[in-house]
Amino acid sequence: MKKNINPVAKQNSHLKVIIYIFVFLMAAVIVNEVRFIYVESETAINNSYNPRQEILASKNVRGNIVSKDGDLLAVTARDESGNEKRVYPYSNLFAHVVGFSTKGKTGVEYMGNMALLNSNASMGEKIQNELSASKNIGDTVVTTLDVDMQTICYQALGAFDGAVIVTEPSTGNVLAMVSKPDFDPNTIKEDWAKYTSDSSSSVLLNRATQGLYPPGSTFKIITALEYYRENDGDVSGYHYNCNGSFSCEGDRINCFHGSNHGSEDLKKSFEKSCNSSFANIGMSLDLKKLDKTCNDLMFNKDLKLNLTTSKSLYLLGTSADSYDIMQTSIGQGKTLVTPLLMNMITCAVANGGTVYEPRVIQRIENYDGIVVKEYDTKKYATLMTEDEALFLQDLMKGVVENGTATKLKGKSYSAAGKTGSAEFSGNKEDSHAWFTGYAPAEDPKICVTIIVEGAGSGGEYAVPIAGRIFDAYFSE
Repeated sequence: MKKNINPVAKQNSHLKVIIYIFVFLMAAVIVNEVRFIYVESETAINNSYNPRQEILASKNVRGNIVSKDGDLLAVTARDESGNEKRVYPYSNLFAHVVGFSTKGKTGVEYMGNMALLNSNASMGEKIQNELSASKNIGDTVVTTLDVDMQTICYQALGAFDGAVIVTEPSTGNVLAMVSKPDFDPNTIKEDWAKYTSDSSSSVLLNRATQGLYPPGSTFKIITALEYYRENDGDVSGYHYNCNGSFSCEGDRINCFHGSNHGSEDLKKSFEKSCNSSFANIGMSLDLKKLDKTCNDLMFNKDLKLNLTTSKSLYLLGTSADSYDIMQTSIGQGKTLVTPLLMNMITCAVANGGTVYEPRVIQRIENYDGIVVKEYDTKKYATLMTEDEALFLQDLMKGVVENGTATKLKGKSYSAAGKTGSAEFSGNKEDSHAWFTGYAPAEDPKICVTIIVEGAGSGGEYAVPIAGRIFDAYFSE
């Protein structure tokens, strides 16, 4: 017998399907809108092809960028005819970190673009401006940058190319970020052709976040960490007698300037930055475990930061020959690192294993100084255990007390760190000078990472720069 189907019930069934589809589509639209507002809106509006930038610029004067103490770092000046020009009062001093807003956008000008283009002026002020055909004043980006600290770093680097980063390990705040060679953002439009045609100096590259360098002996922080891990935290049995070189399978590694360090335990090897001893250590390591450690320390990864960064590279394969293993263990070979990543690793050591997200923007205010948005301190990653951090802290204190950074010894503050002299050409005399460290050693307030291109020894050239920075911070 054929079952009768109620036409009303059939119609209701179809209606339910339509309602379900409609609800599903509406939910998808809402989710997409929320994702755009909270995740993708800033990226979208910063796209140079987005016409909304022009719309906002026609309604609002681009806002100010200020230091953590309120000093103007970027401001829009207007002449009597209403023509606008972006002005950078400190010229070259903040060139890379503050950036520029013409010919594309870089630095804070890019990171804070959405806020700078928008205005959270009061409704009354907006109505008044609308009636008088005047523009609203864009919001102010308050950075974490310190003008005095930036000036010290800039002057200390002097005529050398390279980079200096100063951060607070307990917050991730970037107090200073210097990159040289530099430029004057006030004349970037006029000088654009010159800078973009000269690839040899890479003036526009922010070396602090995008420069890739062989880490030299600063990599011994990682080699020592891996040795500690593979020996379950007991390195007391390590002993090496340095006669100035280490040979394996016909390949040889020499200590810096042929130094003979004599009888060493691991701590002395680290303090004296003994290449021979660390080549010996490298040959004992499990390459798969070393590879994992380096990847866990954020090599070969895109850092998820607002800052524009390059990917640091650790490329030693698990079937590498003895020469490549020895070279990599002392920070040579194919390994390349940005000063920013080296600073983050150093912050993790200083901070008991935890690194906070490096941040340059602290908050957004409207023109009247009312806070619109706060950027909270964020834990970025745990890179090592507390015991591992304590082990490395002890080694890095020894570098200042007895090793290659004794120029920081005897101050009113204590310091800890690691030097490096990274060869970058076929001539072994050509070295970049590195220092990465923090102070005070017992209660770290600032972390400093320095790369001085082609200068030579880290102890001779980078450590004195660190000393000037620490002295200024602790007012010595």
